[in-house]
Amino acid sequence: MSKQNITKLLLDLGAFIVLLVVSAPHFTGEAIHEWLGIALGGVIIVHLLLNWNWIVQVTIRVFSKNVKSQRFSYILNWALFASGIMILLSGLMISKTVVPFFGLTLPQNMSWKELHELSTNITMVLMGLHVAVHWSWITGMFKHLFTPRPASRVVSPVMSVQRKDA
Repeated sequence: MSKQNITKLLLDLGAFIVLLVVSAPHFTGEAIHEWLGIALGGVIIVHLLLNWNWIVQVTIRVFSKNVKSQRFSYILNWALFASGIMILLSGLMISKTVVPFFGLTLPQNMSWKELHELSTNITMVLMGLHVAVHWSWITGMFKHLFTPRPASRVVSPVMSVQRKDA
């Protein structure tokens, strides 16, 4: 297993856990919710960069062949990206901690809050589908990580002393 795949798995697992924590602002409080949301946006950018070759390859295949399974995953990933952007944008528009931290004030509009909640709900459904589509990769990675490997045999020269006169 490559180090990059391990990095991807750990990054994705961390992002998923942060997504679950961020999804409960009543648990974390508003400030932590906002800052973790910004951090999650950064993690998603790293996720996309680590998977950039896959994105390019699938984009080429989707537009050159009739590959339904990859087309669904491709559209799902773009929908997930778009809904994530909407969460981040609407979250910044209703921010009470992050935006004021930078000395900015934005007009209050409850439509942004509704859009934030709607895009969050859509993202949770899309994230569930995303995990389901990639489930075999996820389970394969965990099996590979936690399956004991057979001990490698070390061949050591055995010295035998035999008497020639015996």
